[in-house]
Amino acid sequence: MQLAPGLHRIGDDRVAFLLVVADDGLTLVDAGLPGHRRDLRRALRALDRTEADVRGVVLTHGDQDHIGFAEALRVEHGVPVYVHEADAARTRGDEPAPSNPMPPWRLGAALGFVATMLTKGIRPRHLGEVRTVVDGDVLPLPGSPVVVGMPGHSPGSIAVLLPEHRVVAVGDALTTRHVLTGDTTPQLTPFTDDLAEADASLARLAQVDADVVVPGHGTVWRGTPRALVDAIRAAR
Repeated sequence: MQLAPGLHRIGDDRVAFLLVVADDGLTLVDAGLPGHRRDLRRALRALDRTEADVRGVVLTHGDQDHIGFAEALRVEHGVPVYVHEADAARTRGDEPAPSNPMPPWRLGAALGFVATMLTKGIRPRHLGEVRTVVDGDVLPLPGSPVVVGMPGHSPGSIAVLLPEHRVVAVGDALTTRHVLTGDTTPQLTPFTDDLAEADASLARLAQVDADVVVPGHGTVWRGTPRALVDAIRAAR
């Protein structure tokens, strides 16, 4: 799915990531699940590009459905992988994610998400090496991604602003489709480590200057981050 010239969303509303295409190379924001590598390769062939053109992967956080094939790109092509310093240990597998209570679920939606996990692979390789980032960093990658700290879902959750495209990728800071219920009301993402902190981070997101918000799960929000945050709060 092309969001804008030079910006593609790969995957679907259950699990997705972004591909930034520029003259000086490619940037990935998240890496989905291991099987999403096939989807990436398919997209690259259509663009007459290869994995060797990827200059970096920026992870919104260290959960398994976001680190996907990142380690394979790092090992096989020397692609650097960036993650917030507070999620570095989780990304390397040194510190497991906490066990959060099971949220509400509906059979059809839950089975659909489980099917995606099984089809695309639920056991990604942890990262052998990462480059750490902090809030406010502008990364030396195509698209000049800007790190926006959004702790809550995990300690090192971030949003990634792509200023040239006026798009912000928010990972699991929020969702527009609950993976276990199918509810399309904008809301905080299930399996969040600290709901109070995640809610507080929404105030930071509301200040981001963008026209499109892309969650890791759910439909693309074509509107400002502030309007999306207002919709989350109005739905409570």
